[in-house]
Amino acid sequence: EVQLVESGGGSVRAGGSLTLSCTASGFRIGDADIGWCRQFPGEECETVSIFSRGGTSYYSPEVKGRFSISHSSAKNSWYLQMSRLQSEDTAVYYCVTGILWVGRSRGIDHRGQGTQVTVFS
Repeated sequence: EVQLVESGGGSVRAGGSLTLSCTASGFRIGDADIGWCRQFPGEECETVSIFSRGGTSYYSPEVKGRFSISHSSAKNSWYLQMSRLQSEDTAVYYCVTGILWVGRSRGIDHRGQGTQVTVFS
C-alpha cells in the first residue's frame, strides 16, 4: 500500500518562504512521476510541480521561478521549496505520484493527506 505523508505547511507573510516535505512508503522514487498539486476551495487539485520518472522538472507558469522541487532517493522523500509566496498561493498542497501533467489534475495515482499553506499580507 502506498502512503504519502506531507509536512511543512503553515502560515507565512507574503514574500516569505516555506518548504514542504513528503515521505513515501510502499513506493520508490523512480517508479512513477513525483510532484505536488494544490487545491483551492471548490476546485480540483492542480499539479504545480513535477519531477518526472525520466529526471526532468516541470512547473506551472504560476509558480515557475519561485518554487523548486527536489528529492532524496535515500530518504524516499521529495520536497517543494516555495519562495516569494503570494496570497494567491494559499491552498492545500498534496504530494502526488502517477503520470503527472502540469496544470492538470489527471494522472494522479496517489496523494497524501494534504498540508495547508496560508499566505497573508
